[in-house]
Amino acid sequence: MLNKKPVKRMRGAGLAAVLCAALAVQAQTGGTQQSGSQGSTGQSGTGQSGTGQSGTAQGGTGQSGTGTTGAQSTSGQSATQGSTASGTGGAATVSSTDRKIVTDLAMANMSEIEAARTAQSKSQDDKIKKYAQQMIDDHTKALSEVQQLAQTKGITLPSTLDRAHKAKADKLAALSGDAFDRAYMAQAGVAEHKKTHSMLTRAQGRAKDADIKALVTRMTPTVDQHLNAAQELHGNKNNAKGSSGTATEKSGQ
Repeated sequence: MLNKKPVKRMRGAGLAAVLCAALAVQAQTGGTQQSGSQGSTGQSGTGQSGTGQSGTAQGGTGQSGTGTTGAQSTSGQSATQGSTASGTGGAATVSSTDRKIVTDLAMANMSEIEAARTAQSKSQDDKIKKYAQQMIDDHTKALSEVQQLAQTKGITLPSTLDRAHKAKADKLAALSGDAFDRAYMAQAGVAEHKKTHSMLTRAQGRAKDADIKALVTRMTPTVDQHLNAAQELHGNKNNAKGSSGTATEKSGQ
């Protein structure tokens, strides 16, 4: 009986020691877990910081890329501006003589178109109306070529007839009947085409720009054909008038 009591005390003391040890272990484990958690959090924070730095580095790379793109864009703009400046410089190299040739060609074509439209509305002669329609078609095409070339060379063309051509157009429009037909063929048909033919002949030797010279060469055969047709029609009109006058004189006798 005496020996059992110390055993119970020892067991109680051992149990208490075990419980204390267990609590100590739990406390250490909890501390380690918290420490690990904090460490993990710290690492996570470090990872985020590292990611942030990496992001910053990527951002820096992005900025660098943007800078390159910007440089390319600037280079592209410079190239475009250089090309534009070069084009402007090309236009500036066109001589005053070449500019006058192109301007005169535009005016000649505009004048023929205006007179031909008047002939279409006023003439009663089918042959003259047919000739006038050919003038409209051919000179409208020629004017379009002149305008395209002028735009390429940076030459500003007139949009309306000058004073001299406007006066002739108004004088022609005031006529009617046979008087109109004869005046149209004499003026717009013969005289103006002779003038244009002479201008083209001079331009062949004076033009310095290859494109302008080529345009002059293309236009010359058409103008010659118009002149020949106008001279034939004008001659027929004069012959008809002469025959009519002779018949009237004979009738009067």
